[in-house]
Amino acid sequence: MSGDTVTKPHHLSCTPSRAARELGLKRGELDLAVHLGLIRTVPDEGGGGRRVPRSEIDRLRSGAGFPDSLQDRVKVVGTSEGAGVMGVSVGRFTRLARLGLVVPVKWYLNRYRAVVWLYLAEELERFAADEKNAPLLNARRTPEGLRGMLDAGVDLRARNWRGRHRGFLLRLSDDPWESAGALAAFLAPVQIAEIVPDPYERSHLNRFRPGPPASGPPGSPAAHLAERIMTADDPDEIGLLRADLTAALEAARERRPAPRPTATRGPAPAHHPVHIGSPGPQEPEPPRGLLSWLRRRSPRATAP
Repeated sequence: MSGDTVTKPHHLSCTPSRAARELGLKRGELDLAVHLGLIRTVPDEGGGGRRVPRSEIDRLRSGAGFPDSLQDRVKVVGTSEGAGVMGVSVGRFTRLARLGLVVPVKWYLNRYRAVVWLYLAEELERFAADEKNAPLLNARRTPEGLRGMLDAGVDLRARNWRGRHRGFLLRLSDDPWESAGALAAFLAPVQIAEIVPDPYERSHLNRFRPGPPASGPPGSPAAHLAERIMTADDPDEIGLLRADLTAALEAARERRPAPRPTATRGPAPAHHPVHIGSPGPQEPEPPRGLLSWLRRRSPRATAP
């Protein structure tokens, strides 16, 4: 049987880096387009991650306004530029983001280890164009109810990003264990241990548990901060995640149980029947000639 009948030939798909070059995108923009469902990918049969089909590249290149139309859909802006897109002050934009009215799509840590939230420019434009949002953009003061939430310290940026990123990961999951791992990525290890007490099953689940999209070396302050952003901290959010993970694990177990080590057993010892009232099996005596030779060779005991 030829290799072409076993795996898909690679000339029908491209690596993400090659696809990004052909589509006029940066690698990060390509990943975002995949997460948003704008670009379809397929798993690499050789286990090398995901690839972009050649037919998908041809479809995008033949679209109207390419490549500007695709680049506009994945354009992200920070707080200052986002405020300019919406025509509001930076302070008002930050308040809208903290209230969850605009949802970040990405984030990164700058050199001062501060979180920089990024938003889709296309979504901000639509928000500003909606007449229902005019009071939020133009009123002199934030409405009373929303102002009370801000005074209480509400900041939904991290939670809303987690919900969005969770959808990204689930969309790319091709296996029930991958779906369970995507849900487990947002729970603390102690909570995962409560849901999955079996160590073998928990180890298998952790194989599919992705880490934060941006972090430093393990154990570094940047890594701890990224883990904190990734981990749910609201009781309601944690409860929903635990319920979803429990259901996903049930589906994964039905499809394919977690692997376990196989026990290796040595040969069974020989069985010697022992009769009640009779002595057990005795060691065989050495030959009589050997006994006499040993007696002659052993030193005699001398009295003090």
